[in-house]
Amino acid sequence: MTAKVTLSFSDETIAEARRFAKREGLSLSAWMDQAAREKALREVFAAHAAAVSRAGLDLEAAALADAREVGMVDDVLFGGRPRAA
Repeated sequence: MTAKVTLSFSDETIAEARRFAKREGLSLSAWMDQAAREKALREVFAAHAAAVSRAGLDLEAAALADAREVGMVDDVLFGGRPRAA
């Protein structure tokens, strides 16, 4: 579903948005929709990261440890050769 809305932008903002939309081969509406969606997702992810940080969880360290473990298993199983896809 698509909702039509009226928005106001500065001349500079709309000129830049039109330039980026054209460069990406999108209509201005499609580019603005994508930009707004990406901004909303960044806000959600930032809030999640802040909550994880406040909880004292170190997900990055856990992910890096997991990656090291996968690397060690790969070395044992594949002798340093790349895995088949």
